[in-house]
Amino acid sequence: MELWIKAQPRARRAALLGVAPAADGPRLRLAVTEAPEDGRANRAICALLAGVLGIAPSRISVTAGATAREKTLRIAGNPATLEAALRAISP
Repeated sequence: MELWIKAQPRARRAALLGVAPAADGPRLRLAVTEAPEDGRANRAICALLAGVLGIAPSRISVTAGATAREKTLRIAGNPATLEAALRAISP
């Protein structure tokens, strides 16, 4: 499953911030405390989302936008189960 997100690095606290509209579709907004250096923010985003979904961080990877705020994540697993989990956590 692919998920579009908008990242906010160097936030005061890590959190899900809701959904942000975009021209090509909505994006899940995620804030992390890590700086966007050496992939630290990307790893923190994967860990945050994995914790919320109850899966291993290794099942999430950044497939596009590694150095941008808008990213595409690939989540390995059953799409129906992941979609249900995402709908349950959407603020």
